[in-house]
Amino acid sequence: MSKKTKLEAITTQTTQAEMENALRQAMIKFEYDFMGRGPTEVRAFIVRDMIIVRLKGVLTPAERQLAKTEEGIGMVKQMRQNLLMQGRGQLIKQVENITGATPTALFTDIDVRAGERMIVLTLDRDVSKSLSRRRISLASND
Repeated sequence: MSKKTKLEAITTQTTQAEMENALRQAMIKFEYDFMGRGPTEVRAFIVRDMIIVRLKGVLTPAERQLAKTEEGIGMVKQMRQNLLMQGRGQLIKQVENITGATPTALFTDIDVRAGERMIVLTLDRDVSKSLSRRRISLASND
C-alpha cells in the first residue's frame, strides 16, 4: 500500500481570512438592505481590536447625479450618515455575531466624488488573538 499525502484540517477554529470574509459578506448585505444596492467591491480587515471596511462603488445613479454639485455632495453624505445610524443596531449585532466581540464605537465617512466609503468599528477586545493563522497542513495517510 502506497503512502498518500492529503490536506487535513488541523483545527475547527476560524481563520482570520474566514472571519474577514464573513464581515465582508455582512457589509454587502447591509448596504443592499439599507441603501438599495450593494457596493462593487468590499474589503474587510481585522486589526487587533478594530475592523476596517473599505467599500467601493457605493453610490446609486441618482447619488452620482447629486454629487455633481457641492450641495449635492453634502446631501449624499448626510443621507448616507443618517441611513447608517438607522441601521447601526443591526450592523453592530452582525459584527458581534461574527466576531464574538462587542463593538464599542463605529466611525464612517464617504468620499462622494470617489464613490468610496470607510467604516471602522472598535471592539471590546483583540479578536485577532483568537483566530487561527493556518487552517490546513500536509499529513501522511497510511
